[in-house]
Amino acid sequence: MSESYDYLFKFLVIGSAGTGKSCLLHQFIESKFKEDSSHTIGVEFGSKVVPVSGKQVKLQIWDTAGQERFKSVTRSYYRGAAGALLVYDVTRRDSFNALANWLADARSLASPNIVVLLVGNKSDLESQREVTFLEASRFAQENELMFLETSAKSGQNVVEAFSKCAKAIVTKIESGELDPDRIGSGIQYGNLKPTRNSASAATGRSCPCKV
Repeated sequence: MSESYDYLFKFLVIGSAGTGKSCLLHQFIESKFKEDSSHTIGVEFGSKVVPVSGKQVKLQIWDTAGQERFKSVTRSYYRGAAGALLVYDVTRRDSFNALANWLADARSLASPNIVVLLVGNKSDLESQREVTFLEASRFAQENELMFLETSAKSGQNVVEAFSKCAKAIVTKIESGELDPDRIGSGIQYGNLKPTRNSASAATGRSCPCKV
């Protein structure tokens, strides 16, 4: 039986190598920690349907390699992304310092309207912390990002990170700020037809007929 959902969102997981991006994706999809994780080569993919604000939303998630030598490959996947988790490792100052470059890529290559949630991963390694919650919060505020600390190992805040980002996108659709019918929005209507009409009513527009 095929999955039923109101919307499909294209998601990215971006950030420096070794920050735990693949482990976050695995924990979200499989609800368990990926013990033998190695560096992603190019791009990995996963998908999952989650409940968001009374809607069923399917997330198509592209986990991109963080190594410089793969950037020319991974940048092609940015196009048309509706949301992204921007990941750093709370135990590695260098991964935090690189965030501005990753964010600039996301906003220039995907969309200026991409919804980005900053993720401080490996919060379980408190004794090795190099980046404080406060300074990461300040970076998020200055760059108009949402922010959560997570642990891909324990699962803390992993589902919440993806769901919070998806909820922000749904809110923007319902307010009319994002239009699923716009090419490159990273959003598609799903197979639960009534949502299309309710979304149109919420934005004050009639649904365009497609020929």
